[in-house]
Amino acid sequence: MMKIKEIQNNERPREKLRNLGIRSLNDAELLAILLRSGIAGKSAIQLAKELLSLCGSINNLSALDVNTLESIKGIKGVKASEVLALCEVSRRMAQQASLEVDVIDQPSRLVNWLKKELGSSQQEQFMVVFLNTKNHIIGYKILYMGGLDRSIVHPREVYKEALKVSAARIIAVHNHPSGDVSPSENDRLVTKVLEEAGDTMGIPLLDHLIVSHYGYTSLRQILKKD
Repeated sequence: MMKIKEIQNNERPREKLRNLGIRSLNDAELLAILLRSGIAGKSAIQLAKELLSLCGSINNLSALDVNTLESIKGIKGVKASEVLALCEVSRRMAQQASLEVDVIDQPSRLVNWLKKELGSSQQEQFMVVFLNTKNHIIGYKILYMGGLDRSIVHPREVYKEALKVSAARIIAVHNHPSGDVSPSENDRLVTKVLEEAGDTMGIPLLDHLIVSHYGYTSLRQILKKD
């Protein structure tokens, strides 16, 4: 296996970055810069490729925890911490970008953050995002973990939290750890129950989103078609 020092200068990740810009690097090369060094018989690029193979793609990097990262020979305490820090920086940047806009006018920012916030979780989570009258996010809270069911997701709990922050409207969100964002019958029922409660409370449910690393589904759009 070729070591980084054996690669032509203009093809080494750092030199390639300087000469061609950061966007010229592929995913493995970017991670290799972060990892900085390999181990005997394994370059930083090879370590990066092993890391990407483990998670499937760079998009799933945040699904890995410290123990999983450290299971790769050559990635221990410091390197594992730096990879996790990179994922958290990415999540916080996406979150901050979603706080600055009308999320109805610019839904891509909201979805980008939610995919990073919940998409990598291996357990189903139900979250409510609270909005003001300008559709800016004023808060969010994970209310339930586990399989989604209308007997578990109580409207009174959802709207109690909405009232605490004086929300004008809400968006419900949950993830599908399988990656398949197709709604179940329970997903549809929960949406209808929350929608009816929101109309009664005067705090409308704008949407119910299902997210994963791979995409998202809007239940409002689906229910409109039904």
